[in-house]
Amino acid sequence: MNLMEIFDMQILQTDKENVVIEMPITDKVKQPMGYLHGGASVELAETAASIGGLQHIDQTKQAVVGLEINCNHIKAKKDGKLIANAQPFHVGRKTMVWEIKLTDEAGELVAAARCTLAVVTTS
Repeated sequence: MNLMEIFDMQILQTDKENVVIEMPITDKVKQPMGYLHGGASVELAETAASIGGLQHIDQTKQAVVGLEINCNHIKAKKDGKLIANAQPFHVGRKTMVWEIKLTDEAGELVAAARCTLAVVTTS
């Protein structure tokens, strides 16, 4: 079982220019005070960026891995959904940079992230 399955993430859209993933805000992704855990938001953001990055490589010879991520948490949430919308800022041969907006079910900004991916050779 991977984190996408554990956190009940569902991919809604995947292409080279946009990835959308939804995650319910349940007890699985909350911190002890009952709010959405910032680490869960970051996990969702990096997952969206990584799935987007896969669209730009030869998956038989390459993989993408997280090199760096930063995330600004804007709004606290206790329930509902978190939706990641990831778009490429830079797509290169060895690195990619993705911008990810994390919104709630009402479209309000919850967090904003930027993730740098490294493109690695697997074979």
